[in-house]
Amino acid sequence: MNNTEIYILSGFLGSGKTTLLKRLLENERLLGRKTAVMMNELGKVSIDSEAARDEDVALKELLGGCICCSIQDKLEAQLQGLLINEKPEVIYIETTGAAHPVEVLDAILSPIFANQFMIKGIVTTVDGLRWRDRRAMSPQLQQLLLEQVRHADYILINKMDELTESEQSKIIFEIQGINPGARCLLTNYSQVSVEELRKLTLSALGKKSSSNFSQKALNLSTFVYQFQGPISHSDFEDFLKKLPESIYRIKGYIKFDPVSKPYLFQYSYGMPLYMKEEMNLPLNLVFIGEKTDWSQIEEQLQTLEIHFKKIREV
Repeated sequence: MNNTEIYILSGFLGSGKTTLLKRLLENERLLGRKTAVMMNELGKVSIDSEAARDEDVALKELLGGCICCSIQDKLEAQLQGLLINEKPEVIYIETTGAAHPVEVLDAILSPIFANQFMIKGIVTTVDGLRWRDRRAMSPQLQQLLLEQVRHADYILINKMDELTESEQSKIIFEIQGINPGARCLLTNYSQVSVEELRKLTLSALGKKSSSNFSQKALNLSTFVYQFQGPISHSDFEDFLKKLPESIYRIKGYIKFDPVSKPYLFQYSYGMPLYMKEEMNLPLNLVFIGEKTDWSQIEEQLQTLEIHFKKIREV
């Protein structure tokens, strides 16, 4: 069975995410693909979920917090449930307006089932008027807008008809300056060629094979490494010290001893954290980075495994 495609719909409140989702679901209906939707709302009541209700679409609502911080565990359980019970071909995740793309990817990619996904990309919707007037927002919200644009693979700038031609040109120039690698489209009501969105390929997730790597310089990309056995703790620490700053997150399960249970490992902002597990779990390690050559990371990890085997044989 092919991996489940995942599209992340990002963007500030009122920027057109739900309108885009409706267009995508209409297209999925025509294609006849088995589709699921996860909608995240900060409040305890879903405002937009009616837009996604359809007897052919599996809908999961994540309420009362943001998937990138306070309800990560809930998201993991819901995703696992979808994979086991619904087996969708594609999942659309509509984030809250306050969600940071790196944190969302981190929340989605559980090392238990990350290699069952193909992350197609992050589609960010931007309210053209809000972008034009963003200087009136708080510094924190301005920064969030910038981050949502910087990490996108496809950017839709809505409310084009309410902007002058010079304003449109200025906004395109500013956004492409922040993220020159993303496709950028001025539009109204999230009108976009769905066929163009289908061409997105963010993910480098996969098994240990260099054929899984895209040679294109992507913004955010991901990689899953599957260990065949234990590795040396000191060698792994040396590996971490040499990592480029462009790797934002690592999480997964690692063994340092053939007979003991694995550790849950998490890495964020250069800080490693180890927690002893009580049961054996898949030895998958999930990476999130920006413009990263994953083939080099794979080679280094393979070297760690080879070195440990040699030590054991001595």
